[in-house]
Amino acid sequence: MEITLEYWNELAKQTILISSLLSGFSIAIVANLLVSDRNDKLTNRILIFSTLASGCFLVTVFAMIQISMTTTPGGYLKNVTTNDFIIPRIIGLTTFMIGLFSLTTMIALSGWTKSKKIGRFTTIIGIITLLLIFMTMTKVNL
Repeated sequence: MEITLEYWNELAKQTILISSLLSGFSIAIVANLLVSDRNDKLTNRILIFSTLASGCFLVTVFAMIQISMTTTPGGYLKNVTTNDFIIPRIIGLTTFMIGLFSLTTMIALSGWTKSKKIGRFTTIIGIITLLLIFMTMTKVNL
């Protein structure tokens, strides 16, 4: 089954919106950690995952903008096929998934800065969140 160009256009628009919001959230976390006085191993790992998430979501935004521009009716390209945006599709999907994984890892690690009890809770929430996201992104019949 071939996905239509109109569907790709709408998918790109929705992905731009989601990635923009998640990137902004991740960048805010990075900024807060950069001005923080904490410089321990755990905080640095959270900073790494936050930076990775924000970078990946930004790349996703621009990959999806390329798809949106390519698939917009009356746009700058004529006679467009899905082969015309294979690279942005691969880059966009890959960076979006890495961004989601990094963001949920950041959530899972965040509680460990407070206590073991909160750390266990946030780890469980991070794992459940990632599983539910992946379940909603794939066709899962329960």
